[in-house]
Amino acid sequence: MSTLIDELVFFIQRLDWLSLLDLVLVAAVFYFVLSLVRGTQAAVLMRGMVLLILVITLLTTLLPLPAFSWLLRTALPALLVAIPVIFAPEIRRALERLGRAGFLRSLGQASTQIERTINAICSASGRLADHRHGALIVIERENRLEEYLDTGVRLDALLTSQLLLQIFYVNTPLHDGAAIIRGDRIAAAACVLPLSAGGTLSRSPERQMGLRHRAALGISEVSDAVAVIVSEESGAISVTHNGRMIRRLDLNRLRNILTAFYSPSTVRLLPMWLERLLAERRRPTGTDQSD
Repeated sequence: MSTLIDELVFFIQRLDWLSLLDLVLVAAVFYFVLSLVRGTQAAVLMRGMVLLILVITLLTTLLPLPAFSWLLRTALPALLVAIPVIFAPEIRRALERLGRAGFLRSLGQASTQIERTINAICSASGRLADHRHGALIVIERENRLEEYLDTGVRLDALLTSQLLLQIFYVNTPLHDGAAIIRGDRIAAAACVLPLSAGGTLSRSPERQMGLRHRAALGISEVSDAVAVIVSEESGAISVTHNGRMIRRLDLNRLRNILTAFYSPSTVRLLPMWLERLLAERRRPTGTDQSD
């Protein structure tokens, strides 16, 4: 332990402004990489790898383990080759996100846009419930749903209540399956979602819980998405999140729940405080701040 402390003291004593600049650049690179993989499965794997590396480093530094150290030095080249193979899908998706998003896409997103999105979902859900037209609307949040978008029909259309009503009109080609919303756009429709493996629905006394409800629970179990379900049999509106379902909602409760949960997925390449500062500077002078 004393050896580690001595090395830290020696490092701090040799620290100068050029070394600080070097550390800042390295930290910026790591922050940029973490921003790209944010919301993907690679982020979870990366956390596990960082924790494993820290534990191994502490073991080899504090304890004399020559055989273990030799094993690590021997396996390191193979790990460097395996990492790109393991993370290949996540790396591709991260680069696609960067190419689509640009550098400043997430700066100062207007709250009115989120409000319009929630209004469109609530309006469509109310009219679908009145006519007892079944619907499954999935709101993408931090976790990307690319693999489920690929199972449906890509739309990339501006979200409106009229479009949602048309998608879930009975016997239309896109009626079956889920509509996935990304930001203020309908990314795809007729998407196939994973069914819930839990027993929540089987224990429910209500018989109107069908495939839509199981699919809504399933997507909430494998991601942080929020799903809105309109029952075709009863017209009841439900919401699922984090493997749980809230049933028998009226439009006011639905609006409150979506307002609490809904947060469009964005690519943040700047700290949140800097994004807010830039958003305030871009706001026109004289704008009412109480909205």
